[in-house]
Amino acid sequence: MTTEVRGRPARVAVMGSGSWGTAFALVVCDAGHQVTLWARRPELAHAINTEHRNPDYFPSIALPDTLTAVSDAQQAMAGADFVVLAVPSQSLRANLSHWKIPETAIVVSLAKGIELGTGLRMSQVIAEAGGIAPERIAVVTGPNLAREIAERQPSASVVASVSEATAEALQDICHTPRFRAYTNTDVIGCELGGATKNVIGLAVGMAVGLGLGANATASVITRGLAETTRLGLALGADPYTFSGLAGLGDLVATCSSPLSRNRTFGEELGRGRTVAEITASTRQVAEGVKSCASIQALAAAHGVEMPIVEHVAAVIAGDLTPAEMITALMSRSAKPERY
Repeated sequence: MTTEVRGRPARVAVMGSGSWGTAFALVVCDAGHQVTLWARRPELAHAINTEHRNPDYFPSIALPDTLTAVSDAQQAMAGADFVVLAVPSQSLRANLSHWKIPETAIVVSLAKGIELGTGLRMSQVIAEAGGIAPERIAVVTGPNLAREIAERQPSASVVASVSEATAEALQDICHTPRFRAYTNTDVIGCELGGATKNVIGLAVGMAVGLGLGANATASVITRGLAETTRLGLALGADPYTFSGLAGLGDLVATCSSPLSRNRTFGEELGRGRTVAEITASTRQVAEGVKSCASIQALAAAHGVEMPIVEHVAAVIAGDLTPAEMITALMSRSAKPERY
């Protein structure tokens, strides 16, 4: 199971000690590798090292002895073969401006979002802001509910890179008996699927919060997948990606589980709470809240109609209530299913 790098287990830096970063670090440790986890707050790094738990996110889950935490970013990345970026999508560029990534390391994105203002996917931000060649960049996506992965429940995901060798190298360090990793070279489709499903998850959550039933939520999921596929085709993605783990798989997990940050955020909106109130009450980041506007702008720039994304963005901006969003979507003119 263990992949060796120059005769030794890989050295992996995971930059971000939130729920998904911690869960992925645990997976890599389970695959037989040494992980250094970067925590922004020194007190959290100390707690992880002394208690072998992440008290902020997984206080009841024991972390392996092969995982250590530091609060110095350069110390975390020193000598790393893989640098895994587990920070929110909208803060990725700012972090990269302060970090010096080892020149030979494979850089892995765990974030699922589209950058505000530029419309760039996370791999594009890494290439531009970090000066990293695309062949050294990979992404992890799919149904990645962090708590289930941290609990070692069976899960399958996609590791994608424009370089098949890079995707396979990443696959080797995170494939375990409980975490099954599939490779893909369609980075565009994988990243768009991961970003857009968050927005569809918000819409489904709002429907649930309003008390709507399975017909409504199934309709939003299905039409949301159609919107995502249309955008993907316009940007050069492989349409088959959206029927796989990075598309349908991630969408189903996000829209159906109470562990999903975006669905839960949407539910609270549907129950009448404001964006500011929900944001202030949690340390978790619901990526769709920020990315909905950037995905809407990206779609508009390519002439792609995405009504669910458009209406979710209007709710987040305060221009519509969740109930008005549902009414507006249901009042749209009749069309063929494929258009």
